Amino acid sequence: MVKEIKEERLIELLAKVFEIDRAEVNENSSPDTIEKWDSLHHMSLIVALEETFQIELTEEQTLDILNYQLIKITLQEHGISFN
Repeated sequence: MVKEIKEERLIELLAKVFEIDRAEVNENSSPDTIEKWDSLHHMSLIVALEETFQIELTEEQTLDILNYQLIKITLQEHGISFN
């Protein structure tokens, strides 16, 4: 079953986790562009993604989602599409 969500919901989640303005989150967001994207905030991101989208990320996915695009791809693998 595919669950459609507005991409704005993902942007808001990243902004909240990394304590930045939503305008700072974009297709190029990564640890290179977001200063607070350190290991602690990355784990907070994992928890927030799992709770928000009611999914369980694998250990490999947890390590691989190192930018905005990879987060979207991983969520799509869990049946979440963006509109």
